[in-house]
Amino acid sequence: MVSRATIEEVATAAGVSRSTVSRVVNGSTSVSPAALHAVQSAIAELSYVPNRAARSLASRQTNAIALIVPEDTTRFFGDPFFASIVAGITAALGGSDYLLNLLIASDDPGDKMTSFVRNGGVDGALIVSHHTSDAFVERMSDALPVVWGGRPQRQRASEYVVDVDNIAAGRMATQYLIDLGRTRIATIAGPATMLASVDRSEGFRAALADAGLAPVAEVAGDYSEGSGAQAARRILADGQPDAIFVASDLMARGAITALRGAGLRVPEDVAVVGFDDSPVALNADPPLTTVRQPMYAMGEKMAAVLLSRLRGEEPPPVTILPTELVVRASA
Repeated sequence: MVSRATIEEVATAAGVSRSTVSRVVNGSTSVSPAALHAVQSAIAELSYVPNRAARSLASRQTNAIALIVPEDTTRFFGDPFFASIVAGITAALGGSDYLLNLLIASDDPGDKMTSFVRNGGVDGALIVSHHTSDAFVERMSDALPVVWGGRPQRQRASEYVVDVDNIAAGRMATQYLIDLGRTRIATIAGPATMLASVDRSEGFRAALADAGLAPVAEVAGDYSEGSGAQAARRILADGQPDAIFVASDLMARGAITALRGAGLRVPEDVAVVGFDDSPVALNADPPLTTVRQPMYAMGEKMAAVLLSRLRGEEPPPVTILPTELVVRASA
């Protein structure tokens, strides 16, 4: 195997000092035009590749970004929301020198993950699916530039947010059901520890109040398919709604399974609207009417904002991406 050229060999070939080569490699302008030309020619001739690890040590940069997901692995790998987010982040990082570190944990016992982040393991972090009870995530965000996917409980000056208007989206989904003539409308919400869930429920209630209606039932799940089925059975135990707004597609598919198990037809007896427009929406039977949030674009924008911050730029602190209602067969 051919050995890689060293910085000393480049310096010898260019007739300059090692420090001059280092300044050229690191983009310094304090190099004469003649020395710059000599070093660039030697680099090309020797096919020199800079040692990124050594450069990172010198600059105290890791060229790594963390995606922090305060969830257990079952939820992360079982919910297509995360796959779309990761795909968008990866696309945005493709033209940069940064690598993505994935950190998944519903808790951080011993502060192992927190210490890694706070002690310089990464240059910045992206945080999605966070809960108001995630104290260890807040300890991380004290230490480095952070971009949140979804608004945090409190936003610090060094943190930036990429989100959708969940209140407006919840209102839009519920208004669609009202416009269909449904009057006994329930909701299956996400966990109350997540502000996105709280906001979607707020939009649900606001649309009903505007129409002079009251919720038939409000039951929370954990965004899993099983919790959606369980929530639907709880709703049916108290009486039959004619429509349900569900805060995620996975929970909506579970709700449909429970409704059919009770002998009800979707949408004839109970119309169902989900949220996300993930692949689950197309694979449901019937295919889901759902609120589309641009998950891929969200990941892409989160990464772009963080890269901008790491370059020393000042992007807008809050980015709100659009949602839309996608009408299919479930409502």
